[in-house]
Amino acid sequence: MNARQAVRRAWSLIAVPLLAIVLALIVGAVIILVSSALVPKHPFDPLLPLIAYGALIQGAVGSPNAITETLVDTAPLLLAALGVGLGFKAGLFNIGAQGQFLMGAVGAIAIGGALEGQPSLVAIPLAVGGGMLVGAFVGFIPGFLKATSGAHEVVTTIMINYVALATVSWLVSGPLRLPGSPQPITASVSSAALPVLFGPNGHPGVLIALAAVPLVWFLLYRTTKGFEMRTVGANPDAARYAGMHPRSIIVLTMSLAGMLAGLAGAGNILALNREMTATFSTTVGFDSITIALLGRSNPWGILPAALLFGGMRAGSALMQIQAGVPRELVDVIQAIILLFLVANSVVRRVFRLRSVSAGLGTTETITRSYGTEAVR
Repeated sequence: MNARQAVRRAWSLIAVPLLAIVLALIVGAVIILVSSALVPKHPFDPLLPLIAYGALIQGAVGSPNAITETLVDTAPLLLAALGVGLGFKAGLFNIGAQGQFLMGAVGAIAIGGALEGQPSLVAIPLAVGGGMLVGAFVGFIPGFLKATSGAHEVVTTIMINYVALATVSWLVSGPLRLPGSPQPITASVSSAALPVLFGPNGHPGVLIALAAVPLVWFLLYRTTKGFEMRTVGANPDAARYAGMHPRSIIVLTMSLAGMLAGLAGAGNILALNREMTATFSTTVGFDSITIALLGRSNPWGILPAALLFGGMRAGSALMQIQAGVPRELVDVIQAIILLFLVANSVVRRVFRLRSVSAGLGTTETITRSYGTEAVR
């Protein structure tokens, strides 16, 4: 492959994600203008989208503290998205990152509370490790069901998300509830709390999330198990004929995905909240699906996608203050990005982009189901 062909292939791979971002920003600008025009007695400003996006960028990377906030918001998104991307590579559509994140968080709080008063060097690793194990177990369940009965992971992970929400509510309202508290809430952990390393609240979880990128890439592309995951995702029958074991690969992949999401939940709760309410919720699990698609399930592609989403989250507050644009616009833009990513073939046709085979791992997993093929 010469240099020109390499450039064309690279462009073909990143064209749709880039176009999805640009088109989403354009649609967001239209929404800002239309909503501004509909506000009574409010002067119409055609430059309002530029002001809003400028404030968004400033809030994300305009100062050292802003960059720290972006990295802090990026960390859980990155870890959960790596788990979702890992599933995509194995042909599995893991929608359960939400439940895995929540269970990892409550597991870390439970262990951290039990170890209160112990040295931090003991409490922190055990609490974080406990969150990872709980997340891995929650991921193991749909993987085991898929491998043994053919139950589709989309259905089982959606169901487990609701089970996780109910379990968190029960645990915080019952066994983990702070005695004497007027509302259901856990005790605040201190021994297992992650320390601040840089900026206003930069914690070790940020470094762990960044370190996870090369580790997951190495697993996928430089190990035998990673090759087996990608082979099972591309063609489970061929993998079986080659002597691989798709059932065990499915279980392993979903467990690893759950472990990464559980690590995201544990790091987030121990570093920022340090306590948990019965109604604790997050959008990290669902945002991670969009990030994994935007990064084409490649760890090095997921990293900038997670940074983009983390930056949008961090900058949304300043956008609302300076431009008067509700921070919920970020949710709208991210949803539109997902829409254009799923409409991959339509975007390529409209913009006359060459389609290049990059292997299963992105939207192909959403539109294709193996049923029971992978577990025969």
